[in-house]
Amino acid sequence: MAKRVYCTYFDHHYLTRGLALYHSLQQHEPGARLWVLCMSEACHRILTALDLPHLRPVRLRDFETADAEVAATRSTRSMIEYYFTCSPAWKLYVLNNAPDAEWVTYLDSDLFFFASPEPVYAEMKNASFGIIPHHFTRRVAYRRRFGIYNVGWVSVRRCDEGIAALGWWRERCIEWCHDFVEGDRFADQRYLDRLPGLFPNVHVIEHLGANLAPWNFADLRVEWRDDTVLVEGRYKLLFFHFHGVKHVGRYYFNSHRVFHAPFPELMRLRIYQPYIAALAAAECEVGPYLEDVPVKTIRKWAIGSPVDHVFNLFRRTRALAFQGLDILTRRAIVAPSSSAR
Repeated sequence: MAKRVYCTYFDHHYLTRGLALYHSLQQHEPGARLWVLCMSEACHRILTALDLPHLRPVRLRDFETADAEVAATRSTRSMIEYYFTCSPAWKLYVLNNAPDAEWVTYLDSDLFFFASPEPVYAEMKNASFGIIPHHFTRRVAYRRRFGIYNVGWVSVRRCDEGIAALGWWRERCIEWCHDFVEGDRFADQRYLDRLPGLFPNVHVIEHLGANLAPWNFADLRVEWRDDTVLVEGRYKLLFFHFHGVKHVGRYYFNSHRVFHAPFPELMRLRIYQPYIAALAAAECEVGPYLEDVPVKTIRKWAIGSPVDHVFNLFRRTRALAFQGLDILTRRAIVAPSSSAR
């Protein structure tokens, strides 16, 4: 395990998700090292105070000092676009500063592990780079315009081929990395579509229990058997991508309606409730540190024309309607501290 290093990034707004990821990784790969690029000073201050084993927080300014080319893009991009720009460069930074690591794997901070990721590494044994498909369902196939592959898990091996692919990705993100689709580009993500055709030994991860998500599980058979979640009867659930989970008032909401995905009892009891328990525990862990820290939205909807105003109003209205429906139909899950009262 010493030859594997994981990395992620988040600010204090995503701190509870990042801690849930960290604790789940430690549970299923004890001693796994997780490097965190702290996108806010508050995030770095809190992680330093927590002093968690095997977690290494890095200040954004220290990363920027090491990569002036990435830092120079900051003034030309929105906050979320700058985060995306950092993705491959952050992996390269970790690779350069963890000399004993054979593999460096980037994880989105809203992933959560239910089992060891060992089967993924077994798949990648002869690879130099590993990427994972979205596996969009038929109902949301139009989302392929955002990329065939998902940045949620990206692995690079310390070898010439892997470093060359990572360097190419970093250069493309410096050139262009915006939060909208333009031709064959979208943020840091759609560049991954080109990697298998440009570089040798890029492995497309096939394990269906890796990166199960609201956008892909509806076309798969998911069941509870022998105290584990199985996908298609033979793939153990390794990690789930909890994209779009929001804590509002007494409830946690999910993004399943957005992706036209059902929310069966198995999904509620065996997947979401353990994650929400982890989020609630993380909120208790960091709550005292966040009392005086301002909260703001970092991914804002574009406003370039009257049409944008109308579309954004529709999205806000839809979000509120979905939340109301989720409360009525019990898709929304009551926060553990609320249910205890």
